[in-house]
Amino acid sequence: MEEVDYLIVGAGAAGCVLAHRLSENGRNRVAVLEAGGPDRHIWIKVPAGFNKTVYNEALNWGYETAPGPHIDGRRIRFPRGKVWGGSGSINGHLYVRGQAFDYDTWAQLGCRGWSWSDVVPYFRKAETRAGGDDAVRGRSGPLRIEDQREPHALSDAYISANEALGLKRNPDYNSGDQEGTMLYQQMMRGGRRWSPVDAYLRPALKRGNLRLIDRALVERIDFDGAKAIGATFRRDGASQSIRARETVLCGGAINSPQLLQLSGIGDPEWLQPLGIAVKHALPGVGRNMRDHYAVRVSALVKGASSLNEKSHGLALLGQVVRYLVERKGLLAASPSHAGGYLRTRPGLATPDMQLYFAPASYGGAGYGTTTLDTVPGMTLGAAQLRPESVGWVKALSADPAAKPEIQPNYLAEREDRDSLLAAMKYMRRLLATRPLSDFVIRENFPGPAVETDEQWLAHARATGSTTYHPVGSCKMGTDRMAVVDPLTLRVHGLAGLRVADASLMPTMVSGNTYAATNMIAEKTADTILAA
Repeated sequence: MEEVDYLIVGAGAAGCVLAHRLSENGRNRVAVLEAGGPDRHIWIKVPAGFNKTVYNEALNWGYETAPGPHIDGRRIRFPRGKVWGGSGSINGHLYVRGQAFDYDTWAQLGCRGWSWSDVVPYFRKAETRAGGDDAVRGRSGPLRIEDQREPHALSDAYISANEALGLKRNPDYNSGDQEGTMLYQQMMRGGRRWSPVDAYLRPALKRGNLRLIDRALVERIDFDGAKAIGATFRRDGASQSIRARETVLCGGAINSPQLLQLSGIGDPEWLQPLGIAVKHALPGVGRNMRDHYAVRVSALVKGASSLNEKSHGLALLGQVVRYLVERKGLLAASPSHAGGYLRTRPGLATPDMQLYFAPASYGGAGYGTTTLDTVPGMTLGAAQLRPESVGWVKALSADPAAKPEIQPNYLAEREDRDSLLAAMKYMRRLLATRPLSDFVIRENFPGPAVETDEQWLAHARATGSTTYHPVGSCKMGTDRMAVVDPLTLRVHGLAGLRVADASLMPTMVSGNTYAATNMIAEKTADTILAA
């Protein structure tokens, strides 16, 4: 039986960081267990390859949500990466830290050491970024954060229309002050995806003290009394074990709570019916899950080209050649190009809505559809930043290969519905505002027949979807439902077991979750090494 100092479960956004930092001194023996295989798929490094990878079953756990009681009973595909780099190898490239308010809220909830001033050093440590304020932006970290290489004319018109409606242009939405409109910053290097594997894992694998075991499905965390001593995993049809001084879960907001539950850590009312012996009762495991729910509005375009026409036939062949030569064009584009952060009603201290824009459209279809139209089009999207609706992740079987129940409970709370309603109306106003309106033939999704509040909400219920940002299912804190201690990142009541991924966020960050997850892992690595 192999023995290591640190065992990391999951080689995703957080696990790659921990693998790099914990093995950096050359002395610690570190092992990483990853259920997926190498990140060699041809489309992973091509930015526009998001459409080819996000639902690819060879790179994905293939999850879907339970029927949503507030979204017409629909099930929604819920991709999570199952490959080196995890979801960081199949995501949409956007780098979004969130608002200073998000982290100050964590501190107010009892998570000492997690205020904005506490976490900024870790954001800076992680990134290499040209531009912005030296006090908040990093210059020499592993993550490469680039501006778009070729901003689209429709994106410029979108930003100008936002300005015409009173939303200021924000020179750096990752400064802690998000409010405004802008082009999104991207996790790319030279027009290619820059994943956690590129930034952290691959350099670390050159060290002799780090071992990556892939295609390894972890069956359970092993214990000696109340101390975690490693894990048992299945590989090539056989069960194997690794012993470790410390085990760190980096499986994300779905797999980390599921693994805890399979290991007997969770709510006895959930575990006992599955025949799982309760080792440690923690009712918060799997609860408090939150996710961003987004809705689209799209229009047909005149007077400008869009990405649609470049995605078919000979035009696509030309784009392939251009990408190979210049690293520009269609294949260098992320799913969202421009966006904004706005307040949907007076009295809010900070923005409550994230906006998305793409100079492309999807056949008059909602989120989750990735096939581009053949005629010129553009898409506007919106998602409430800090949803009040809360769901859960619940193991349905003692079999580690069985998929858990994922219930985000989208639109359960009125505040979520009201905010999204205001955002949908705002997007229609944008389409009618110059200079964006100069390019609009007509709104084709949902179309002018949708006018009343109830019709707009029906559109949201019928067509909205995840933006792939689940968090919170092993939240840190000090209350009864907290799972993780905010100072040590250890699971409450247990020794030798920590969690370091998006699942420990007590509330949702205002935007895409990769940057915050990366920061969590950087901070956790320092905490572990200091101990």
